[in-house]
Amino acid sequence: MKKPKTKPNRSGPDLYGERFRLRKNQLSPRLFAVAQYIHTHRGAVLDKTAMEIAADTQSSDATVVRAIQALGFSGLRDLKNVLASYLGETLTSSAKMATTVNSLTPDTNSSIDFVLDGYLYTCQMLSEEKNRLALSRANALLKTADRIAIFGIGASSLLAEYTARLFNRNGTPAYVLNRTGASLSEQLIGMRPGDVLIMMAQRSAHREGVTTLAEAKRLGISTILLTGSAESVFIKEADCVVFIPRSADAEKIPVHGTPVICLEILVLALAASSPKVPLQTMNRLYELSNSMTKPRKNPRG
Repeated sequence: MKKPKTKPNRSGPDLYGERFRLRKNQLSPRLFAVAQYIHTHRGAVLDKTAMEIAADTQSSDATVVRAIQALGFSGLRDLKNVLASYLGETLTSSAKMATTVNSLTPDTNSSIDFVLDGYLYTCQMLSEEKNRLALSRANALLKTADRIAIFGIGASSLLAEYTARLFNRNGTPAYVLNRTGASLSEQLIGMRPGDVLIMMAQRSAHREGVTTLAEAKRLGISTILLTGSAESVFIKEADCVVFIPRSADAEKIPVHGTPVICLEILVLALAASSPKVPLQTMNRLYELSNSMTKPRKNPRG
């Protein structure tokens, strides 16, 4: 569901604009490029990390921080608070948390209803015909895979590890791409033709996602994108897109289990398409586990 645009409430002073005008002539070309980008993309910057801003400006996250500090802000959080005050935006993570908890009553029932209602909504969206077709297409791609790569950074890093473990337990070789910065290159170097990539990403074009997709494209690897944003910049590069909405209310915190539901659908669908493989693998896992847990024989006995 497309997020409604919030009409800016620009009643406060434009502190960023004033500092930019006063100090722009003192900035190096690289710092000026970052400061100019922020000046003209204020609303977008509210939802971006320093690394994502760096990707958009073809710089580094360190350069982004230096540019922000050169304008008199302590850091990115300080800058975002100033921009949010000027634009009238309230959809920061802390604001979403405040909006959510303030809408709940002290008893546990309202929290139960909030989470369950959130999952009811997201599961209904996930089960729509468009997503069913996308999941079928994703399963068809996975059936051709020699191995499965699962990309996810931040909170999705843990989901990538969990899903890789499920695929491996079912007899399909899988590995994770869940590091950031230069460390990700050590994982990317293991990609090879014949793999299929499952990518969890939202709207912003962070450097890790861009680099991973570029490497997949170079190797001829098909990509399945799981995203909650119809405006994700990665959509045009994916062979298959599954939309996994995370919230019915953009002003409240999202539920985070929807990607898990989607990933488990993919794992189970692949296992069901060739049940002999997961059954053989599970039997072998049992044998290996049993060999390590059963009592050892006394060699003298």
